[in-house]
Amino acid sequence: MSAALAFALLATAPPALLADHIIIDKGERTLAAFSNGRLLARFSGIKLGARPSGHKKFEGDERTPEGDYRIDFRNTGSRYHLALRISYPDRVDRGAATAIGRQPGGDIFIHGQPGQSPFVRLPWDWTDGCIALSNAEMDRLWALVPTGTRVTIRR
Repeated sequence: MSAALAFALLATAPPALLADHIIIDKGERTLAAFSNGRLLARFSGIKLGARPSGHKKFEGDERTPEGDYRIDFRNTGSRYHLALRISYPDRVDRGAATAIGRQPGGDIFIHGQPGQSPFVRLPWDWTDGCIALSNAEMDRLWALVPTGTRVTIRR
């Protein structure tokens, strides 16, 4: 292929798709990113909070929340490899925690591995409620997900 033809093809290529919805299935251990219903990326074997069953109820319960949220912050300076913050807790989460005399917690992220981890992906559920991917998977997801992306976390 000539350089002129390659340049012409690049110039007319559609813009890269960005995700508008992430679906995390805790039971299936998957994270899928979509744009207008079209699957952009799917990751299996995700790691969750150290107590993965059930919805996060309060700070320190080591559970990953369930429900509908948004990506509300992108952190390049995380102690984990990149981090997309999920908008937990919402009003309902705060009310439920308050009703049992607890704080709901917060800073729930989709992130990569700890900075000094010798593993591609730690092989156990190890977060305090976050969703962990390998660093390579996080690089791919980071490129697809803007602030404001809807996030659904289900059992």
